[in-house]
Amino acid sequence: MKRRSFLQGVGAGALTLFFTGPAGAAPIVPTRPGAYPEDFNAFLKISADGRVGCFVGKTEIGQGAMTVLAMLVAEELELDPAQVDMLMGDTDLCPWDLPTGGSLTMWQTAPVLRGAAAEARAVLLGMASKALGAPVASLALKDGAIWVKSAPKRRTTFGELVKGQKMERHLGKVKPKPLAECTVIGRRVPRKDALPKVTGAAKYAGDLRFPGTLHACVLRPPAHGLVLATADTAAAERVPGVRIVRDGAFLAVLHPQPDTARKALALVKGTFEGTEPDVDDGRIYQYLLDKAAPGQRVVSSRGDLAAGEKRAATVVEGEYRNAYESHATLEPHTSVAKWEEGRMTVWSCTQSPFVLRDEVATALKLGQDKVRIIAQFVGGGFGGKLVGPGAVEAARIAQKIPGVPIQVAWNREEDLFLDGYRPAAVVKIRSGLDAARGGITFWDSIVAGVSQGEAEFPYEMQATRYQAPAVPGLHPLKIGAWRAPNAHTNAFARESQLDALAAKAGVDPVTLRRRLINDARVLRLLDLAVETFGWDPAPGPTGRGIGLACGAWRQGFVVALAEVRVDKSTGKVRAQRFLEAVDVGLVVNPDGARQQVEGAITMCIGQALSEEIRFKGGRILDKNFDTYLLPRFSAIPRIQVVFPDNPGMPTQGIGEPPVVPVAAALANAVFDATGARVTQVPFTPERVLEALKRVPAK
Repeated sequence: MKRRSFLQGVGAGALTLFFTGPAGAAPIVPTRPGAYPEDFNAFLKISADGRVGCFVGKTEIGQGAMTVLAMLVAEELELDPAQVDMLMGDTDLCPWDLPTGGSLTMWQTAPVLRGAAAEARAVLLGMASKALGAPVASLALKDGAIWVKSAPKRRTTFGELVKGQKMERHLGKVKPKPLAECTVIGRRVPRKDALPKVTGAAKYAGDLRFPGTLHACVLRPPAHGLVLATADTAAAERVPGVRIVRDGAFLAVLHPQPDTARKALALVKGTFEGTEPDVDDGRIYQYLLDKAAPGQRVVSSRGDLAAGEKRAATVVEGEYRNAYESHATLEPHTSVAKWEEGRMTVWSCTQSPFVLRDEVATALKLGQDKVRIIAQFVGGGFGGKLVGPGAVEAARIAQKIPGVPIQVAWNREEDLFLDGYRPAAVVKIRSGLDAARGGITFWDSIVAGVSQGEAEFPYEMQATRYQAPAVPGLHPLKIGAWRAPNAHTNAFARESQLDALAAKAGVDPVTLRRRLINDARVLRLLDLAVETFGWDPAPGPTGRGIGLACGAWRQGFVVALAEVRVDKSTGKVRAQRFLEAVDVGLVVNPDGARQQVEGAITMCIGQALSEEIRFKGGRILDKNFDTYLLPRFSAIPRIQVVFPDNPGMPTQGIGEPPVVPVAAALANAVFDATGARVTQVPFTPERVLEALKRVPAK
């Protein structure tokens, strides 16, 4: 489909497509130049009826990007966001972009899109000036109309000026509107994806049913480290309508009905060869420490550690662990692929349309121009859909059956087995406080399993050393990005260790942090969180069950406060209240931002209390949500979100920062309630009971 066809459809009310890409909002500034087109027409098209189509290479994964980006374009063009139609993640129609991950929508795409809208506004005003015979300064625009201020009947419209054509004039960089003149930013705007999702009109990859579609089920090995050696497909081939596709160790069973394809797959008798890793979920931590040890390197250091240890009046050693965890998206990996006329088209639930295009092209030995990715609505990503192995599988099969749409939809067992997990990790910290109980004289952190990303925070420390391994193939299981990669692991260790230092020194956790924090912005956020929560902190454990933790993701800061109840007879932890104060600069869409934070807290309550991939060798023991335990509604506490007024700070992404301190705040609350220090995520009832046994008797 050409861009003009898309916009004609939008204008006629026959087509509504959505796609994500960040439009810049005052005072957003670019953080890097990318391979973005300089021609604003690549991002914006005005139809004959004046509606604005916005094209971006990001995707809507439930985070509300299509709404906030439409708001930014609407702000610059003086429109209601409802007048902006979003088309996202189509590699044929949208300009190149980086993946939708790492909170980068507002960091990288937004300023480019905002700049395109600002230039389009200036060009439209210039065109109207010529058409109306009036200076630009004498013109006003609103809702797609431009008129002479002193003679409102002398007017024209976007549609009349552009007539559905490309705007040829270019002005280069045009400054966006000053924040003081903005009327859309900061307003409550209904989500563009809300109605289609509530009514079922939204199309996910699993909803696509093209004529003649064959559903493919792939034969999987029983364990990681094994590959298909032989396969007896005779019984499966006797099922009417079944087709078999094999390419080396890759074998798929196809049928027009997905359930029949799945049943026929069960009839295939395969043998597998290879070697499973010799480790399990209990021995993984020592495995990582041993394997990482030879490759440990100093990432950063400052001051004299030995001298700092001599000055310490209080020394604490801690070891903190987190398990492998799945992304556990509600929508498993699903894609449809069709090979036709020498081109591969893939409809997919992807966070990375352009990366996936390159993956498919490489796998099929095609040029990038021979592959088109069309992103659908995505039922959760969290980093798990930055890669598209299921889409590549669908494309491999489709290339062997030209003209036939092939759908590959992983079931839950496949999704848990094939996921790129949040890495298991161990963090060991030695640290000390001075005699005045207000200064950290040394901090020595070594990690195995992740990097030291976001390990440092605006705490004043006299001597520090951070070590992380450089060991290829460290993990026995496949790992991947999982919301704020590395940061939540390091924050859990750092904030738990800081809490332990405060308790041992007889200082309350807020006072200690106030003494250590050297950033006024973070201090204000800490005060806002404590005041809003209504907490009068005291040295722990107090029995109240309140815990504090701080976190950062790039330039976004978060202070979290949790209140828990612990059943000492069962070890069950119940979160009762959770507050986050979040500073990500200017908040463009307050409702969307609040929803992001609430979702992050909800997800990370599961991460902290129950979610864990259990495995033995290469065999994944968790096959569904009966054992891989997501948080139920009953586990969700009362959540409160507050944003400081910080409009002068460039907008930061909000998908990552709120996840960072959740586990640490909950762990510190458990300590405050019971005196037990839980040091492994998730802190299941069994682990809490073990920690309770270590609490000294009074």
